Amino acid sequence: MNTVKYNQNQRRSNRRYERDAIPPETMDLIYEAIRNTPTSYNGQQYSVIDVTDQALKEELYKLTDQKQIKTCNHFMVFCADFHKIKVLAEAKDLEMPEFTHTVDGVIVGTVDATLAMMSALTMAEACGIGTCCIGYARTVAPEAVSRLLHLPQDTYVVCGLALGIPREQPDLKPKQPCSLLIHSNHYREDDLAPELLEYDEVIKQYNATRSGTKTDNDWASHIIDYYRHAMSYRMLNALRRRGFDVKS
Repeated sequence: MNTVKYNQNQRRSNRRYERDAIPPETMDLIYEAIRNTPTSYNGQQYSVIDVTDQALKEELYKLTDQKQIKTCNHFMVFCADFHKIKVLAEAKDLEMPEFTHTVDGVIVGTVDATLAMMSALTMAEACGIGTCCIGYARTVAPEAVSRLLHLPQDTYVVCGLALGIPREQPDLKPKQPCSLLIHSNHYREDDLAPELLEYDEVIKQYNATRSGTKTDNDWASHIIDYYRHAMSYRMLNALRRRGFDVKS
């Protein structure tokens, strides 16, 4: 098993996998890590769909065009979930407040599901399993994905995680320096632009020289292009159809 230091500081996304299955005992460790995730109020406002059926993975691949979904051994879909607490409230004749109609409700569910995904990712990487987070599972076609996974109302997809025996060891992507990420006592008030421009150039150089597909992308233009494309997702409408009619 990898050390915590190596696991956290050398992590990279794996998009190519061997055909070998992940051992059941390894998956049990991942499930237990998910189960022991810290959550808001211990409310455990999340559920995970572990997709191993190849036909279903193929259907999800058709929607997302993310090849690693169909080639991975397990594709785990992390969902915010208020369905379970509503079932229990009804069984105990408790009045359920409209928490799902608040921004905080959406945030709570998203945070819990994200923490659960990071628990799974951390354990998987520690066991030598390759991982790749796929946010497009959330945005590509929310209703179609929900139907494929038989998601009940009051749940929504937060993110997907592909798991498999890694076939490659991609180059480690440069991340922002700690000076841009970690602020001491208050947010920095000096000019961030010089360090951001330097990081932007580092990413451009990485993209031009990395193994595999090379591009001339810098960081800022690439991310802003994503934001521009994401403006068309209309996720608020998708959330409302899932039972999250945000009003406050």
